[in-house]
Amino acid sequence: MRHALIFAAGLGERMRPLTDHTPKPLLTVNGKPLIEWHLEKLAAAGVHYVVINTSHLAEQFPDTLGDGARWGLRIRYAYEGSTPLETGGGMLNALPLLGSKPFIAVNGDIWTNIDFTALPAQPAGLAHLILVDNPPQHPNGDFALDAQGIVHDEGNARLTFSGIGVYRHELLQNWRTVIGAAIGADEKPPRFKLAPLLRAAMKTRAVSGSHHHGDWTDVGTRQRLAQLEETLHH
Repeated sequence: MRHALIFAAGLGERMRPLTDHTPKPLLTVNGKPLIEWHLEKLAAAGVHYVVINTSHLAEQFPDTLGDGARWGLRIRYAYEGSTPLETGGGMLNALPLLGSKPFIAVNGDIWTNIDFTALPAQPAGLAHLILVDNPPQHPNGDFALDAQGIVHDEGNARLTFSGIGVYRHELLQNWRTVIGAAIGADEKPPRFKLAPLLRAAMKTRAVSGSHHHGDWTDVGTRQRLAQLEETLHH
């Protein structure tokens, strides 16, 4: 049984005033909250259990999504407190709810037509990342993907991390060593980004990846939300 984590704790500051009263993953596109598109696709791919990280306006998630039964899912909520824990801290906070096997993690504020069944159940290394062509707002990309399907921090023909991946718990095992004394690391629960852990794993060729050529949108601004709405209407 596959498990999944959806990051939904962000403040959505660039989307204000829309996010003053609605968390970004609950903003609707084509009549459906962004996060619901993920839940449908995850359920269709055989995922039965989803953990949703929450912080900003957290109570709206269970009010809107319930226990997941309508999609054939079991949803658990991992509340991060009033200050979001970033991607790394949020993943660490949710680990006790995710079982012991590798799990899918998805950013709650993206839209994509990816088929989640295409993701490996067992990544070769510590993580498997889905990369996409660089969007206009992020022209330089994040990582490079080589011909063997290994992801590197440096390299030509860089692609953008889609916010979709499969992760092993071991990626977070030595988070303290990698993160060091970064701001937020000493808080309880700790707050830190996932990217430094991925970059450390890339140095040992422990991150694989694949290039998604289909539709993908980072719904980070009101303009991109409006563009996505227009695209899906046609």
